[in-house]
Amino acid sequence: QVQLVESGGGLVQAGGSLRLSCAASGRTFSRYVMAWFRQAPWKEREFVAGISRSGGSTYSIDSVKGRFTISRDNAKNTVYLQMNSLKPEDTAVYYCAASPVTLGIPTSRRGYISWGQGTQVTVSS
Repeated sequence: QVQLVESGGGLVQAGGSLRLSCAASGRTFSRYVMAWFRQAPWKEREFVAGISRSGGSTYSIDSVKGRFTISRDNAKNTVYLQMNSLKPEDTAVYYCAASPVTLGIPTSRRGYISWGQGTQVTVSS
């Protein structure tokens, strides 16, 4: 399995931007569909955005469309989440995850076999 380490979280005012990064170990990064999930206090962990192995296809939830962009650089074994126009309701711990599926982008936690430790994003009003 691939090991994942997130970075880039922090405290930002509403309307601001952050860029999360997730670095993966190993030489098989390009074989994995990658995704970002988030978990707010007292809530279930939810899918935010996912990207295909080649980076040619992405999917995100409606609440972040037009504000968040997922991308990947397979040469650097890294996946990114650019977050713009942040809102207080985006406050959560953000996790990256890797899935071995060969078709589609899973939106369920069960589809992912490797997880990072998480990075805190706090948006103040």
